[in-house]
Amino acid sequence: MADNDKPLLIKRYASRRLYNTETSDYVTLEDIAGFIREGREVQIIDLKSGDDLTRQYLLQIIAEHESRGENVLPVNVLNDLVRSYMQPGGGVMPQFLQSSFDMLRESQSKMMEGMTAINPMSQIPGFDAMQAQQQAFLKAMTGGLATNWSAPDASEEKTATEEGGEDLDEIKKQLAELQSKLSKLS
Repeated sequence: MADNDKPLLIKRYASRRLYNTETSDYVTLEDIAGFIREGREVQIIDLKSGDDLTRQYLLQIIAEHESRGENVLPVNVLNDLVRSYMQPGGGVMPQFLQSSFDMLRESQSKMMEGMTAINPMSQIPGFDAMQAQQQAFLKAMTGGLATNWSAPDASEEKTATEEGGEDLDEIKKQLAELQSKLSKLS
């Protein structure tokens, strides 16, 4: 079994074909994008020179998705990225982007923990399917940044309740009302 903590090593041959060293087969850019959506880190190395080509191929994946009309990056963000390349040292853009994505992942995680902590609906038939659809939607909307969340333990539930305060109580009330309506429909 592959160690998911290590990056998946992809070797690029002189013919420009990409070779997955874990499965011993050739892969496409779309395959690599799929690995990344599944949460794997990848590293793409030129077999002959040993150069790390990961950045180049990740940018190519983004460019291909953008050219197919899957526009995730607004034009003003693209302009800002180009401007950041013109500043000595790249400016603060790399740190800003990293912090922004870290905050996005953290807030998504907290949102899912809060939803799982308020779990009276988990007894409703089909709730797991609904939750899976919601996770798939979040993953699609964030370009794979969303991860699979598990139910929080008791300490996390307490933290979510303390942080949510009145909002959490209101959500619990609404969920209880929905559960009541759903049980009447059954």
